[in-house]
Amino acid sequence: MLINGDAAPDKGLIKDTTTQGFRQDVIAESMNQPVLVDFWAPWCGPCKQLTPVIEKVVNEAGGKVKLVKMNIDEHPAISGQLGIQSIPAVIAFQRGQPVDGFMGAQPESQVKAFIEKLVGPMGPGPIEEVLAAAAEALEAGDAAGASELYAEVLAAEPDNVAAIAGLARLHLDGGDIEGAKGFLAMVPEAKAQDPAVAAVRAAIELAEQAASLGDTAELEARLAANPKDHQARFDLALALNARDRREEAVDHLIALIKADRKWNDDGARKQLLQLFEAWGPMDEHSVAGRRKLSVLLFS
Repeated sequence: MLINGDAAPDKGLIKDTTTQGFRQDVIAESMNQPVLVDFWAPWCGPCKQLTPVIEKVVNEAGGKVKLVKMNIDEHPAISGQLGIQSIPAVIAFQRGQPVDGFMGAQPESQVKAFIEKLVGPMGPGPIEEVLAAAAEALEAGDAAGASELYAEVLAAEPDNVAAIAGLARLHLDGGDIEGAKGFLAMVPEAKAQDPAVAAVRAAIELAEQAASLGDTAELEARLAANPKDHQARFDLALALNARDRREEAVDHLIALIKADRKWNDDGARKQLLQLFEAWGPMDEHSVAGRRKLSVLLFS
């Protein structure tokens, strides 16, 4: 499975037009499928940001929509007639009429959503397909295969947060905490709070905490000798989580909250929430643990 992140625009779907060619390239063509007109100029920085994004999404739409680009410096008449005062501006034509549009550089997700309003769901693009394959490889226990697929995504999109988080998680699962941190350092600041990134960050913190706790047998012995040893119970929960004994970790923290909610500045509840974040909201132990916590807090 290969991603061609720099694929050349499909000349059948994407073309430049002129004032003279506008009627044929846009009005006539829009009788067959929606046509997007991208009004741009060589001096426009945001135009240069939008061009590769909109070309990529149009290509992925597989012929459901076409893109026509018009340089307003060379051909100002049409943009003037449409009242366009700021670029980049994208106007969608259907059945010979302008029906929708947007201005300014937009992220790929927004451009895709705009086109889907016109043509319906496009389905997953190549990047999404590779990410899905990586998730399947992980589910099957093929860490090497997943790693290759995530690397393939990053070769096409170096700031893809899902792939970065996926590789960080693979390193963490392999015991390479520093390697996991190295991948998280690649995350753009604007995406630092992405749920996938936050989950790996929480998992790294848990792994670092657990590394200093030692064997569970010693903690279990301390707790058996003194069931009110809250620190031993707290540490045991972390150690159990590090060994993927999630249900037991939840139960010990729930027991600690029940015994003394205020202990360590509500530390048991906060730790439980960090576990849920690290596991992900749909993990069966997160779901069950939240249910237990809700019953305890609100019954």
